[in-house]
Amino acid sequence: MKRLLLHACCAPCLMAPYKHLSRIFEVSVFWYNPNIHPYREFLRRLRSVRDFCSKYDISLVEDLSYPIEDWLLKASLLSKKSNVLRCRFCYGDRLYKTALVAKELGFDLFSTTLLLAPYQKHELVKEIGFKVSDKVGIDFYYEDMRKWFKESEDMAKMEGVYRQGYCGCVFSEVDRYWRENL
Repeated sequence: MKRLLLHACCAPCLMAPYKHLSRIFEVSVFWYNPNIHPYREFLRRLRSVRDFCSKYDISLVEDLSYPIEDWLLKASLLSKKSNVLRCRFCYGDRLYKTALVAKELGFDLFSTTLLLAPYQKHELVKEIGFKVSDKVGIDFYYEDMRKWFKESEDMAKMEGVYRQGYCGCVFSEVDRYWRENL
């Protein structure tokens, strides 16, 4: 069975993809999300992923680096030009790190739960995944996981797993909530 390193942005987005992918791969989960702000939100999502992995005895690889200043500088400069450039940087950063770790640890493939949420720029994640694959020299596993979104949401609700209201970065939080509560 091939070994897949699956990048997870949060526990709700991990649940159904893990369920389905673990039927065909030996899946380990990878946590690397320096985009998540504020730091308390980062910790809350990390704890949720840890709890899920622990409960189901899932192998979890963590990169806990949090280069907030560098990430915010790059993301804010790109955000002034366009949200797509900011997201491209963010997806690229996380997928590149996932691919490097997957290759270093001897995995056959890498992928990401960013392919689950209909709120993500799906085609951009897919494009970057394949580009990173070519650059790093490890296969990117692509599957349109959006078909599992409702299942993942239902699983998270049923298990009482923390479900956040925005992608992760401060920019996505503003995009989601700006003027909603004024």
